[in-house]
Amino acid sequence: MKKWTAVVVVTLFLFLGTGTVWGDDKEILGVKFPEEKVVAEKTLTLNGVSYLKKLWIKVYAGGLYLENPTHDPKEVIESEQVKQFYLHYLTDKATQKKLQEGFLEMMKENNPPELIEKHQADLEKYVSWFDKGMAPGKTSVTTYVPGKGLTLEWQGEVKGTIPGSEFAQMYFRYTFGEKADEKLKKGYLGVSE
Repeated sequence: MKKWTAVVVVTLFLFLGTGTVWGDDKEILGVKFPEEKVVAEKTLTLNGVSYLKKLWIKVYAGGLYLENPTHDPKEVIESEQVKQFYLHYLTDKATQKKLQEGFLEMMKENNPPELIEKHQADLEKYVSWFDKGMAPGKTSVTTYVPGKGLTLEWQGEVKGTIPGSEFAQMYFRYTFGEKADEKLKKGYLGVSE
């Protein structure tokens, strides 16, 4: 019995000691995110949730799913594991033009100029897939699968895949780089106050 109690105490310490429990269903701004999902034959865990607000407009609620949950932004960017961002839009103010311009601006801010230059064609292709503005209930799902690349599903339609890992790292640096939005980053890392 003492052995069993010790196991329970150690397990609780390991999972609760960080202040964050991975694997809980979460709801944010009325959008529910399941604790797990299967993607590319891998079980992914909800790492964290967050939302983007511009001025008074709530733009989207998002969830980050990982094979191996982490609080480390560098690990999210560089790790070779299946990763997925699921964004549920809450406004019709996210027009095609605003989405395209905002994405390119943040990619440039969070990545070295030489990578931006090297992947200019990939950036143009990826942003061209934002071919419709968003509206409440519309979704964007971005999935990285090692050995395959970064795939975008826009409003339920798979748009394409940018092969390799380098562009995918650029994409994740957009949210987890040094100049990325701190509130968003902390939410997705599961370290929100």
